[in-house]
Amino acid sequence: MRKNAAELALRWLKRDIDHLGEAERAVLKSAAERTALSKDINRTLKGKLSFGDRLADAIARIGGSWSFILGFLAFLGIWAVLNVWLLGRDSFDPYPFIFLNLLLSMLAALQAPVIMMSQNRQAQRDRLDAAHDYEVNLKAEIEIMALHEKLDELRHQKIVEMHEEIHKIAVDLDQLTKRLSAIQNSQ
Repeated sequence: MRKNAAELALRWLKRDIDHLGEAERAVLKSAAERTALSKDINRTLKGKLSFGDRLADAIARIGGSWSFILGFLAFLGIWAVLNVWLLGRDSFDPYPFIFLNLLLSMLAALQAPVIMMSQNRQAQRDRLDAAHDYEVNLKAEIEIMALHEKLDELRHQKIVEMHEEIHKIAVDLDQLTKRLSAIQNSQ
């Protein structure tokens, strides 16, 4: 396999096998062994997520949605109406809503890092997807080059067979011409 992989590396990637990365070596091995390379990255990563990771993703998914924004706007409107008009002088958070500002600040202080954790994990997932896409694309290129080599070999073989057939026909034609000349000379 080592010699075969080294030969394939030089032929298809135009590089020595010692100068290839781990991804290129895996692709060459997969191409040489005719095995599938594609896999579902999301399924692989899903099993590795901790409870905190899943919770951060859920909070980011909810916190970054229109339903959250509209629901929160409704909450702010209800808070203002309740404290200004309905409760009047007995409101628990009179205008300028200092307690509401405190709650909003605490929510932002907690929500921002959780969303950043989810975004970092998504960026890591995207990097893995990009690396996997590179491997799959490289293997597809190698397989296409291998098919071109096979087609070129078949075409060359057909040309050699046609050349031999033409040579055989020329020999047969030459023999027929000699017989025909001999028959014409004998008459």
